[in-house]
Amino acid sequence: MNHRAAAEDHTTLQELLTTIDLPSVLDHACLDPLQSSSALREQVEAAKFWGCGGFCVPSGWVRRVRSHLPPTGPRLVAVVGFPTGAVPSSVKLAEAEWVAEAGAAELDVAPDFAALADGNTEQVYGELAAIVQLGLPVKVITEAARLSTPLLETLVEVAVDAGAQWLKTSAGYGPGVTPKVVRQLVKLARKRAAVKASGGIRGLEQALRLLEAGAQRLGLSGAPMLLEAARRGEAGSLR
Repeated sequence: MNHRAAAEDHTTLQELLTTIDLPSVLDHACLDPLQSSSALREQVEAAKFWGCGGFCVPSGWVRRVRSHLPPTGPRLVAVVGFPTGAVPSSVKLAEAEWVAEAGAAELDVAPDFAALADGNTEQVYGELAAIVQLGLPVKVITEAARLSTPLLETLVEVAVDAGAQWLKTSAGYGPGVTPKVVRQLVKLARKRAAVKASGGIRGLEQALRLLEAGAQRLGLSGAPMLLEAARRGEAGSLR
């Protein structure tokens, strides 16, 4: 890319930053299992201070986090079957029911990837449909960067048929998300579900490129730092 094209590219990102409410599309993820109670509370306060759209935690932390979040936001997002999806369906459903009763507003669900790999789409569908029936918005974690195209296509169709409203790129333990992966999911979704990008999002420019590619929500552990960078106007300098 020549200097003029690069400058125009960064100008486009700057313009994008002025047209979106960046805090509202960020789910601040607090998923480190070694997080102390005091550190967790600090992260909650940071998400509130910056006006993050969501705060994402393991299921076991939902009840204690709920009491610190106002009804107006951030949304309390709980992960279910996280991160591998290798949980018996009855246990996964019970986990989803528990967090719903504990006050979660949304669920990020890891599906049964082993069943998907075996071609057992009925198992994947039944598990997701039962969780969707709880009435909370469900984001299905797809591991899009790792799945073959046929398996990803199948998972998207099953997730949409089960009633999932969102497709999430990954649990964050595999390859980092890229605009290419986001565009692929957006294309497969065909406007039937929105896309949440997650996994290795560390810079403002990277975040903006994912939004430019079609992501409607971003999940990351460094949302406050990213918003601080946006406040300083660093769209063109971070990677």
